[in-house]
Amino acid sequence: MDAEPDYLSSGDYIDSAHPAVIEFARETVGGERDPLKQALALYLAVRDRIAYEPYLDYTDMGTYRASDVLALGRGFCVGKAALLAAAARAVGIPARTGYADVQNHITSKRLQDLVQTNIFYWHSYTDLKLEGRWVKATPAFDAALCERAGLVPLEFDGRTDSLFQPFDALGRKRMEYLAQRGTYADVPADEILASFRRHYPALIAVGIPEGDFAAEAHGAE
Repeated sequence: MDAEPDYLSSGDYIDSAHPAVIEFARETVGGERDPLKQALALYLAVRDRIAYEPYLDYTDMGTYRASDVLALGRGFCVGKAALLAAAARAVGIPARTGYADVQNHITSKRLQDLVQTNIFYWHSYTDLKLEGRWVKATPAFDAALCERAGLVPLEFDGRTDSLFQPFDALGRKRMEYLAQRGTYADVPADEILASFRRHYPALIAVGIPEGDFAAEAHGAE
C-alpha cells in the first residue's frame, strides 16, 4: 500500500515554510492552540483579507503560489486555496488542495467574453484535516465582493464541508459542480495552466486583463 502523501511539509506552491506565510499564520491564530479554532481564524483571514481577483496573468506561476498571493493581497480560487493550505500547515494542521469543474452563474460579462464559457475548470478549495477527518473549505469570494454581488459570504465551521453557494441571497442559481478532480499534496500548476491554455486561449493571450470584477459582478445575471 502506498504511503499517504505528506500534508504538513512545504511544497513548491503550498509553500508553508516561506517566512511571510509563517508570519501570516502565526499572527492570525495568535495564542490559540485549538486546531479547529485556528482553522476558522485562518479561513476568515484568507477569505476576507485576500481579495478575490480573476484578472491575473495565468502564465505567471506565482499566481498559483501561496506566498505570492499573500504578497499581492489578491488571488483567484486556486491561489487562495493554496494560501489557506499553506497557512494551515504552518501551524501544524494537515492540509491539501482539491479541485472541481464548475458551472458558474455569477461571472461578469467581461470575464465570460474572455473565457467564452461559464464553465470554470480546476476550481479550487482547501481540504483541512480537523478532528481526525478531512473537511472542505472554500475561501475564494471575500465578504466585500459577496456584498456587492448579492451573495451571502460562505461560512466554515470546521466540521462540515463548505463549498460554493448554489444560490444567491435572492434564490438565483449561482454555482453547480460538474466534475470532481480530486485532491493534491501540492498545486498541480503546470496541469492547470495547460488546461487553461486549451480551454481559455483568449484569456491567456491578453496577459493581465483590465477590469473591476467586483463592480462587474454586481447584479450579474
